[in-house]
Amino acid sequence: MGNNVNYAEVFGVELAQKYRRELLSGDLTTEGVNYMGGKTIRMPFLSLQGFADHSRNGGFNRRNIESDFFVKTLEHDRNVEFFVDTMDVDETNQAVAAANITNTFDTEFAIPETDAYRFSKLFQEVERLGGHIDSIDMVEDNVIDVFDNYMLLLDEAEVPVEGRLLYVTPRVMMMLKRAAGTQRFAEFNNELDRTIRMVDGVKVVVVPESRMKTAYDFTDGFVPEAGARVMDMVLIHPKTVVAFNKHSYVKLWAPGSHTVGDGYLYQNRQYGDLFVVESRVNGVCINVG
Repeated sequence: MGNNVNYAEVFGVELAQKYRRELLSGDLTTEGVNYMGGKTIRMPFLSLQGFADHSRNGGFNRRNIESDFFVKTLEHDRNVEFFVDTMDVDETNQAVAAANITNTFDTEFAIPETDAYRFSKLFQEVERLGGHIDSIDMVEDNVIDVFDNYMLLLDEAEVPVEGRLLYVTPRVMMMLKRAAGTQRFAEFNNELDRTIRMVDGVKVVVVPESRMKTAYDFTDGFVPEAGARVMDMVLIHPKTVVAFNKHSYVKLWAPGSHTVGDGYLYQNRQYGDLFVVESRVNGVCINVG
């Protein structure tokens, strides 16, 4: 019986680097999610009451403490399997073959789908909860105004400034570069650097339109649904959402360790989801172009 190799462990460092480099929604990932078992997650929340006038006759005003849980059921459970005939793989080069399969699948399918699912689910959650969604035709003359207005809305909602993220499409990034008042910085070697990494202290992440649609069909891979629109600007604080992978499984089964045939069997499963915390929906503003 041949050995099976868990390449999620063997290539753990490489996979982590790839996700950090190419998973554009990675900054939204939530740490420390508690599982209730099965498909359910929960996060605790406390509800307190404020001060009351102090009496100099002694005693304190005792107020109530209410605890509740943010409870959600996971929905996005995906898997794929590939069979590679023994004659197509050099036995002394199994690791390279597994790495190539993993890298190609992650780059072309898994990573883009994770982004597409997260951003589309974000839109659907914000829409369901009655959050702030605009449909402004952004151009160079108003793109900064839209951003400023979104910052104002988050400020008024007392959303922390530190950690805010601005997701924009390449088209909107081009507008930001050309917008009136945007400063240009020349390097010492006389090269013009117009890269915009931050706007007013907010990290800017450019996301291709293909990953920023409002709805996708995930029947076979992921394709935009008919009538889906593009979210061209999203201002958000990560604590507005709970986004995570509960389970990640990548394995290459050697010949003889399975019953499919004479070859290597590659399997990949990803299980996770994204939810907006109802009480924090004011921490996100979306513009749909």
